[in-house]
Amino acid sequence: MTDLPTVPLGDDYPELRESVRRACAKFPGAYWREMDERTAYPTEFIAEITEAGFLGALIPEEYGGAGLPLRAAAVILEEINRAGCTAIQCHAQMYIMGTLLRHGNEEQKQRYLPGIATGELRLQAFAVTEPVAGSDTTKLRTKAVRDGDSYVISGEKVFTSRALHSDLMLLLARTTPVDQVKRKSDGLSVFLVDLREAKGKGIDIKPLKTMTNHNTTQVFFDGLRVPAENLIGEEGRGFRYILDGMNAERILIGAEAIGDGRWMVQKASDYAKERVVFDRPIGQNQGVQFPIARAHAELEAADMMVRRAAALFDAGLDCGADANMAKLLASEAAWKAAEAAMQTHGGFGYATEFDIERKWREIRVYQTAPISTNLILAFVGQHVLGMPRSY
Repeated sequence: MTDLPTVPLGDDYPELRESVRRACAKFPGAYWREMDERTAYPTEFIAEITEAGFLGALIPEEYGGAGLPLRAAAVILEEINRAGCTAIQCHAQMYIMGTLLRHGNEEQKQRYLPGIATGELRLQAFAVTEPVAGSDTTKLRTKAVRDGDSYVISGEKVFTSRALHSDLMLLLARTTPVDQVKRKSDGLSVFLVDLREAKGKGIDIKPLKTMTNHNTTQVFFDGLRVPAENLIGEEGRGFRYILDGMNAERILIGAEAIGDGRWMVQKASDYAKERVVFDRPIGQNQGVQFPIARAHAELEAADMMVRRAAALFDAGLDCGADANMAKLLASEAAWKAAEAAMQTHGGFGYATEFDIERKWREIRVYQTAPISTNLILAFVGQHVLGMPRSY
């Protein structure tokens, strides 16, 4: 029997956690409620955590970052959400650059990574999803046609968060028609689009209002020219490049879900101890107490899966299954915590001043994005358990 690889789970970074908490304490629920009501971007919060160096955690020191492991980045995002803030408005600055770091050339790294590390350059937008293709990325229709020393981009992307608040955008487009490649995943390429230069020259970005304040947009390309030097890696290998970064994304999203879930459990347990009905705290009733206790237990278990996936990633080992399962378990544990908190608060859970309904809406997203629960289950069924492919 082959021994399974064993890796340490890693330091839990208590000092880093405390630093994140101090930064987040400046942005209480009232700040986030205002952002939510105005569908505004939390510029002040982003500036605070950028200046603290948190968003450059994964960028190597030679490019101006902190050079920390993925586990440290997960701790940062977990603590942001555990404090009642919202990491999703900034988390992409951490992991999108991974495609550039791992597959870009040295000139590209020197040109962009130091600015991304300091926050001088915002790389927050990742343009992959399309209205028709959805999760079937290989069928995307956005085209990039080589014309001299540039590529001409035409097509449409949807659910491209923060494109209106980014300087740079990572774009996946088809450079070889699907009927001319051996595998559907071939012929896709990744480009780094400088939005500062592109706006008004073949790109149109429109806000897409959703149930959460994620500053989501639709992006339309009509003859946008992108310099050939902005191609990341080799033409036609882009699908592999973005898959390479998705493991990190799923682990970090899992950590965010853990943070949100722990915030919900804390809010629910505190309220259950304080709220008195029929002359007794409602937390004395098992119907209130047990769902909160179960949510806590499931979050602890999911956290161990997130930590294991991060440990495998940092050790350079295969972590695809672990990253997917970590995201799945964390999203479901967080949702159970959200439901327990909403039920515990009763009618007050719907009152915006308690922040429960805002976090409840945000937590629900984890089961849909960046990959749906069903796609993860299909992956595990096929690639881990060896069952027939279901899609």
